[in-house]
Amino acid sequence: MSYTTPSLRHALLPVLACLVLAGCSAESVNGSSAAAPGKSASPASDAPRQAGSKGTGKSGSPRSPAAVPVSVSIPSLGIDSELMRLGLNQDGTVEVPPADKGMTAGWYTGGATPGEPGAAVIIGHNNTRYGKAVFHDLKKIGKGADIAVRNNRGAELHFRVTATETVSKKAFPAEKVYGATGARTLRLITCDGAFDDRGHPVDNLIVYANRN
Repeated sequence: MSYTTPSLRHALLPVLACLVLAGCSAESVNGSSAAAPGKSASPASDAPRQAGSKGTGKSGSPRSPAAVPVSVSIPSLGIDSELMRLGLNQDGTVEVPPADKGMTAGWYTGGATPGEPGAAVIIGHNNTRYGKAVFHDLKKIGKGADIAVRNNRGAELHFRVTATETVSKKAFPAEKVYGATGARTLRLITCDGAFDDRGHPVDNLIVYANRN
């Protein structure tokens, strides 16, 4: 799919919002959104189009719809989840899975499609007010672990974990996570760390992986 990429030179607030007390929430928005990569987006300019929409090639003929990721699994952790699509809210913040779907991860459609050149981003809760969520055990993932993403054409794409990083939400490494790259990369993001005085986790856990 295509996307009018916001400038990544601007500071980025936390990508993943954490629900109050048990899960993830953005400091200035409700529990279903988080700050977008780069500058605030307007629906007319920076909002992503639906994945799979047809474009036009150089010859003027319609392109086939792009493959869309539908599930993610991490065998070493026993994680196996369908993927919902996450775009941008009207205020320019990134959507996150709703609290009542805490066991379902989401693919951020404003990034790359998993398996294509660029940084593909999958977001999942650690906990929600309903209890443990899909990425609760993500902090246990080891270097070299396999992450499999299946798309709607039946292909299963495998990624190998190269590194993990826990960062303060006040210093999220936007360029490192979202920056342009010719490699076929995957980033998994969830909440981590201690809770602040409002019951919000103060850190994000980022898992970096490359296509096998």
